[in-house]
Amino acid sequence: MRRLFPVTDQTSRPADSAGPAAQAGDREWSLDELAEAYAYPPIGPDGHWLRANMVSTLDGAAQHDGRSQPISGETDMRIFGTLRALADVVVAGAETVRQEGYRPARAREAFAARRAAAGQGPAPAIAVVTSGMDLDFSLPLFSSPLVPTLVVTGAGAPAERVAEAERAGVEVVVAGDGAAVDPARAVRELAVRGLRRQLTEGGPRLLGQFVAAGVLDELCLTVSPMLTAGAAQRIAGGPSVAVPHRFAPALVLEEAGFLFTSYRRI
Repeated sequence: MRRLFPVTDQTSRPADSAGPAAQAGDREWSLDELAEAYAYPPIGPDGHWLRANMVSTLDGAAQHDGRSQPISGETDMRIFGTLRALADVVVAGAETVRQEGYRPARAREAFAARRAAAGQGPAPAIAVVTSGMDLDFSLPLFSSPLVPTLVVTGAGAPAERVAEAERAGVEVVVAGDGAAVDPARAVRELAVRGLRRQLTEGGPRLLGQFVAAGVLDELCLTVSPMLTAGAAQRIAGGPSVAVPHRFAPALVLEEAGFLFTSYRRI
């Protein structure tokens, strides 16, 4: 990895102050430095903070051949791991879990002391959002996680599939009156369980639902220096909002042509 440095941070540092660039120089940033750069804001016992982590090409594609890995890179995956290590829970849609081959989050020694000091367990839980419960509960994500996996669904989800999930030891979180999940209620239900530092990795349909519901607090977006054309999804799909939501830049990093940005809701 070559140099990784902040280009700007308009919300937390004066323009003429020395930031991590002065510390990092041409060396690789440590995981501790990345963790400090992406630290969650203080969250009270009754609050929550939902951030999203997504990657997009220059022409707006969130995937290539149905997966995000081809448009990602080494540093993107390093930040991906850091964001996971800071979270209480990783929220993902069922389709993303299937396409990306999700496995249980693992404990990472580099973040163990930081998580312990924050009162967190050894690894984040994974919460899978689904209305149809079309999931294979024999997969390692459900059968052998370090931290029990949750399934977030609506009260109208197929009863036999809910029962199968519970027999497999999966906690089913009801966050909707019908089969569909209410995004705002999902955020609240996770927070009630002590999962207040929330990270969603999409996919685009789930992120679009969070955006439309007005519950997204932060977007961590990697801009990949690639062009793909085609008809790939954007990072957020679904119906548009009546008035665009305005976010402010909190952090911009650059390495090897990739931009790693964080925007927070105003």
